[in-house]
Amino acid sequence: MKRSYTAAVYLRVLLVLALLSLSVAPGAAAQTSTEGSELSEESLNEFLEQFFAAEQVQPHYIGASVVVVKDGEVIGQKGYGYADQATETAVDPEGTVFRVASVSKSFTAVAVMQLVEQGKIDLQEDIRTYLPELQFANPYATPVTVAHLLTHTTGFEIRDPQASDLHEDFTRIVEMEDYVHEHMPSVVREPGTSYMYDNFASLLAGLLVEKVSGEPFERYMQTHLFEPLGMENSSYELSDRMIGQLATGYDQLGGELPLYTVTPTIMPHGGMLSTAEDIGKFMIGFLEGGKTDEGEFLSEKSINLMETYQSAIHPLIPNTTYGFEAPMQLPGAGSSSRVITKAGDLTGFSSYLFMLPDEETGVFLTYNQNGALRELFYSQFMSTFFPQYVEPADFDDFEPLPQDELEAFTGVYQDLRLNILISTVALGEDGALTISDSFLGPRPLIQVEERLFVDSLTNQLIGFEGNEAGDVSYLSEPNLNPLGYAQKGEQPVGFSDISEDHPYADYIFPLQSLAYYPNDAVRTFDPQRPVTRASFIENILVISNLPGSETDQLAFNDIAGHPSAAYIQMAFELGLINGDGQGNFRPDEAITRQEAAVMLWRSYREQFPDQLFTDIVVTGEVSEWALPAIKMMVAFGYHGPEVVVGDSGADYLATKPLTNEEEAAILWSLLTVPAYMIADELAPDQSDEQAELDPVTEAAMRALSLTIVD
Repeated sequence: MKRSYTAAVYLRVLLVLALLSLSVAPGAAAQTSTEGSELSEESLNEFLEQFFAAEQVQPHYIGASVVVVKDGEVIGQKGYGYADQATETAVDPEGTVFRVASVSKSFTAVAVMQLVEQGKIDLQEDIRTYLPELQFANPYATPVTVAHLLTHTTGFEIRDPQASDLHEDFTRIVEMEDYVHEHMPSVVREPGTSYMYDNFASLLAGLLVEKVSGEPFERYMQTHLFEPLGMENSSYELSDRMIGQLATGYDQLGGELPLYTVTPTIMPHGGMLSTAEDIGKFMIGFLEGGKTDEGEFLSEKSINLMETYQSAIHPLIPNTTYGFEAPMQLPGAGSSSRVITKAGDLTGFSSYLFMLPDEETGVFLTYNQNGALRELFYSQFMSTFFPQYVEPADFDDFEPLPQDELEAFTGVYQDLRLNILISTVALGEDGALTISDSFLGPRPLIQVEERLFVDSLTNQLIGFEGNEAGDVSYLSEPNLNPLGYAQKGEQPVGFSDISEDHPYADYIFPLQSLAYYPNDAVRTFDPQRPVTRASFIENILVISNLPGSETDQLAFNDIAGHPSAAYIQMAFELGLINGDGQGNFRPDEAITRQEAAVMLWRSYREQFPDQLFTDIVVTGEVSEWALPAIKMMVAFGYHGPEVVVGDSGADYLATKPLTNEEEAAILWSLLTVPAYMIADELAPDQSDEQAELDPVTEAAMRALSLTIVD
């Protein structure tokens, strides 16, 4: 069970902490005043050379291409490293093509705005006016509008691309419209009320462009955007010419990735290919009010709309414009609403486009390895040349709300896009709020405005969304996911056989709040009932956001027709289970505590090697094959009050059957215990097999895969 989303988020958390004090480029340290260095061709060249040569930066790219424009001109355009490491082919900013991934979305939004200008699209109109064939459930009176598509506020159920959408079958052609009809999500939140980064919304925007214009999307983009801007090396089609210019993608360990194509074959939300030079031409045209040598590709009115944030939980934590998103938060500063950005991630490629309209400045960075380069680059570039945009926010003295009013913020919050990301907000013993998650653990929140707080550990701003009645519904937690809200769980009503003072209530009730258990007080929980092997596997995969297998070739003789067969098969494919050696799994037998521990241990061994737990002492009966797993479970606290850790060690009750209440403790612990922090405390100098590397590089190597399109 590779929890790749979790690893990717851990990378982001480490970056937040690193940026609190990191100065990665000699001579390019953060400014202490609002007067930065003047941005010129000479100063930029010095900055770029120092940055990309810095020892702390070099592990974060194989090849990179960057362009900076100011006042209508390119003032810097450079390539660093290799487009192909094996052949030592250098990156050429004019000719080396990169997959710019979700930067594609900004160009798709431009196409929509062009059609708005022509009166063919109304931003506030129901999307089904233009796409009447769409069939999807929307239980709310508010329709999904074109504006909702562009601002990621549709209320759609998450429908990100799947791993199978990247493949090596270049003969396979999947039309946008066919893909949309097959995967169309339902509306599960009132449109316009919440922010969730929404790949499917941008796919629909591309389909809308195709239907309204009457032209294939890729041809429309070529004719109405790329050609007027002189973007000769840009396309949404992976043609032979594009392949010949395309940089090779690399994984986090520097391994070469095979060439792949995408589904749908034309992907408005992430399939664009381009060069740094071409993106520079776009930024100049955009910052010059939509004008090119051949005329106007976008009106000044549309440019202004695309520069203005349409969604924000707080002015210091903006979300989206029509086509762009907020810059990454820097500690103490929040995100400037006068900076618009677009990040992109596709397997083997990452990009970052950011523009400062008031300064007539635009920057684009792209590289052929997923990782932290853009975070390091942005913080250093801004603090060097435009520190006024990233200076600490200045708050008036604010008297924290009384405890009874702070209660409205408490609860369990689940990320709308990545449901394994859980934040718990509670009142501390001092009457102030604390927040906790599985990466940073608990820390106090300092209230600076009515619904705005400062994370006392990372110095990041955290905002809450609520209604006029004072009810709080959403949380913006940039440490975990800056691209969307976390939704507050329902008030748990408990079970008829679980009282509030039940020893396992603190595990069961939060899971009920998040709908992992039915929120029905009439039902029984049966806390002492043994958990079956099949049930445990299914629950672990569901809570880890992993689907069942789609194969018809089952690994075990006795799971055909079983309701958990797909999950059991997936667990086998992930290496979590082996069966009984006779071709059977025995799905309906009670699982022992040590069997459950081993299944989890197998999923964590790559990230947490056994030597981390050498000093953990366990007592009681334990099978030899389960001992490393039991030590891990004790070290991380993956258990409930049935396990007491004393001076002489801990008895994990390993050979006993796992019960419902004990499973609840494990499930909740998996979502909330800061395992990485515990691992670092256990062996701070060797918490990873790459212990000789700096923490940010370690984290990048842990992130074995990122979101497919981001």
